[in-house]
Amino acid sequence: MTTRARRPSPQTVAVLSALAGAPSTWRYGYELGQEVGLKAGSLYPILIRLCDRGWLEASWESDPPVGRPARHLYRLTGAGRQWAEHLPAAPGRARPAGPAEVRPIIGGAW
Repeated sequence: MTTRARRPSPQTVAVLSALAGAPSTWRYGYELGQEVGLKAGSLYPILIRLCDRGWLEASWESDPPVGRPARHLYRLTGAGRQWAEHLPAAPGRARPAGPAEVRPIIGGAW
């Protein structure tokens, strides 16, 4: 089965761009979500897809502080770095989903 090459969503571009800012640094999901303006329900499926494609590597935090569970950490792989270099510039924050813009009908009957 072949897969189509699709243009990444603006949210995916924002996540890749945030990771590309410091590609060898391990980052955790909550921090990334705050930076790019995505909630967990949007962010984690993106991170999982990027891991499945081999663009991110994931690891559990090795020594979490007492009283806090280990975090899942992410960073770009070599392939992810190459791919991120060719992405269009990402906006600072992903645009949250909201109601569709209502445009007036010009010349229409009321």
